Amino acid sequence: MSLAGHQSPPVFKQGPTPLVRLLVLVSVCLAMLVADLRFRYLEVVRQGLSVATWPLQMAAAAPVDFVRNAAVYFTTLVEVQHDNAELRRSQLDAAQRLLRFEQLERDNAQLRELLQMAPAPGVRSVAAEVLYDAPDPFSRKVILDRGSQHGVAAGMAVVNAQGMIGQVTRAYPVQAEVTLLTDKDQAVPVQVARNGLRGVLFGAGQGRMELRFTLSGVDVLPGDRLETSGLDGIFLAGLPVAEVVSVDHESQTFAVVLCDPVAAVERTTQVLVLGRAEAPPPRPQPQPQSAPLRRTERKG
Repeated sequence: MSLAGHQSPPVFKQGPTPLVRLLVLVSVCLAMLVADLRFRYLEVVRQGLSVATWPLQMAAAAPVDFVRNAAVYFTTLVEVQHDNAELRRSQLDAAQRLLRFEQLERDNAQLRELLQMAPAPGVRSVAAEVLYDAPDPFSRKVILDRGSQHGVAAGMAVVNAQGMIGQVTRAYPVQAEVTLLTDKDQAVPVQVARNGLRGVLFGAGQGRMELRFTLSGVDVLPGDRLETSGLDGIFLAGLPVAEVVSVDHESQTFAVVLCDPVAAVERTTQVLVLGRAEAPPPRPQPQPQSAPLRRTERKG
């Protein structure tokens, strides 16, 4: 019996070859990906699946979250206990200093009254926070979140826990512009805490400051602390400003005195704006010079 021309029954037909099926399925998948990327028609399906599987995700992540939160809790507890002990010691030290300060303040007031001197100027303070740097890339300025409505005025000193960091140069209703000490256009009248030598401190850029117009033979040494003199009628006296780093006496006329700010000038966020509670008395006006008297000659 010959099998030539024999065809398998329809029930045994296999359909397209596997390669053709693969190409068709790949084409369908690519078409669906392109259509979803273009029309986002599967976005609702994905959101529904995400909502449906959310409890499963939370249940699967619960053990890991529990261990992580427990570790953070115990670590934070130890840190809080350590910080609490440090704050208690600092509070005791601050209380002792405050008691001595109050006693010295009373003694100072009594001495001023005995000597018939004017009372010490009061201090006006405003707590503020640095919002952002000024947009000018060629200056070192920051913007505070307090302005003239909160009592901030141009000329007031800006300090942190270590010392002075700058001066208010512009006061807006709800903000204020502060020029930092390291700005090249900023100048602060200072004095050497060790011997009272006065000078003017200028910003030198790159985080440094320079005590200019200091004669070459003056008594200034590395390590000397500089503080505001208060003689300008703007800054309060005694605010720590900088520390002398190097002194170069090679110059014939003026010494080159480089200083570093005692405060973190460009890394401070919380500050205190300080000023005088009352304006100082005005400076006396110079008297006009009278014309010299002419001698009258008598004619005989």
